[in-house]
Amino acid sequence: IFIAENVKGLLMKSHTHDLASVVRDFSALGYHVSINLYNAADYGVPQTRERVFIVGVADSACRFDPPLPTHSKSAHITALEAIHDLESVPEEHAINHIWSRANKSPDQGNRKLVANRPGYTIRAECHGNIQWHYALHRRISMREAARIQSFPDSFIFESKLRETERQIGNAVPPVLAWHVGKSIAETLIKSDDQQLQAAA
Repeated sequence: IFIAENVKGLLMKSHTHDLASVVRDFSALGYHVSINLYNAADYGVPQTRERVFIVGVADSACRFDPPLPTHSKSAHITALEAIHDLESVPEEHAINHIWSRANKSPDQGNRKLVANRPGYTIRAECHGNIQWHYALHRRISMREAARIQSFPDSFIFESKLRETERQIGNAVPPVLAWHVGKSIAETLIKSDDQQLQAAA
């Protein structure tokens, strides 16, 4: 099995030929390819991040069944639920609770979190212009951004602010990755069972 992840833009009409080439090339190598769009908020991540996952399964294995959503829109985890307890915590480098002092930009980074909805997509190249806190007069901290990406607090980024921004923004949300990985594990187990039955 192989897994690839990319932005939602991959499904745009302008990329139809490229995507068809990927499917054709891997099919020629003996893989059944599935392409699915996921909204991270539907899987318990407090962020409306939409990403495409391409999963290829060898023709000899069982087909991959994408994980079903675990959260309806009305049950999405909100920004308030994800980070409210950090509002009164002072800056602390040891836990990545540090934030950019970048002023408002005319080009990007002026979005403000809405407390009662999931966070916006955490971007990798925000140049300090990460979104603003829903209640405080500051941008969100790296720990808050990590929470919106679903990283546990025990995961510490050993880098300075700008590099930490890039690492968090480039990451696949761990909770979403877990759901996809769980479905892949189930596919492998079913394939093993089938092969054992065939050999019996």
